Amino acid sequence: MSEHATIKASDGLSIHYVIDDFTDPWRETDTLVMLHSAMSSARRFYSLVPTLARHFRVVRMDLRGHGESEVPGADSVLDMPRLVADVKELFDALGLEQAHLLGNSAGGYVAQNMTFTHPERIKSLLLFGSTTGLKGTNAVTWIPRVQREGLRPFLEDTISYRFDEGVDPGLVKFFLDEVEKNDIGFIARFIPLMTTVDTTPDLPKIACPVLVVIPGKEEETGVRNYDAMRTQIRDVTVRVFPGAAHNMMDSMPDACAEVALDFLRKRFPA
Repeated sequence: MSEHATIKASDGLSIHYVIDDFTDPWRETDTLVMLHSAMSSARRFYSLVPTLARHFRVVRMDLRGHGESEVPGADSVLDMPRLVADVKELFDALGLEQAHLLGNSAGGYVAQNMTFTHPERIKSLLLFGSTTGLKGTNAVTWIPRVQREGLRPFLEDTISYRFDEGVDPGLVKFFLDEVEKNDIGFIARFIPLMTTVDTTPDLPKIACPVLVVIPGKEEETGVRNYDAMRTQIRDVTVRVFPGAAHNMMDSMPDACAEVALDFLRKRFPA
């Protein structure tokens, strides 16, 4: 079954999450917490749920300012410690002493920092299309355009970076419709925050097993560099989807769910 609920963060903000649990009632199962990318939401993980929630209690969280979580005020604190605190407080509210933590893109930046600050709570870390951060990139340069025109025109112009050629046009429309729901004022704060993130110095601290899944098109075109993930994480499994664009979790959900399931089964056999 799936259940929607909210928690009240320590600063008073409402954080929305979904629990999907289709495991056998008589079996003890681990929990897998999923953190989405920037401008996304828990809803966009919908197509991975059938595979993952059959074997794990899946918790899909809407990061603050995204999805059905409350948008914080323009003068509120927005930094990585606050985003990590939201995740930790969700763990606490659900009574999770430990869980597997999956992060997609910017959700992976939050997941990495949760692992650095609360390593005892993270059983394994799964990163999809998530590098060490956006520090040193030009990610903020498109913010003025988005503030003038909205998110949709910018995303339509950069859709080839996000999706492979030949993807179902309906999926692209769904993506654009979903992203267009974002509060532009909040996104104009969130993206610059992500450009301050560089987790490289802390990667050797990660003690739990880590899965890094790379959309091959990013490395092939030089858009993103995953070398630090390969060399600085002590217990890392790397999988590459050749030719895949950044939004592989949208366009290749079955493959992404299966690679996650394969990793978890091998590292944590029942």
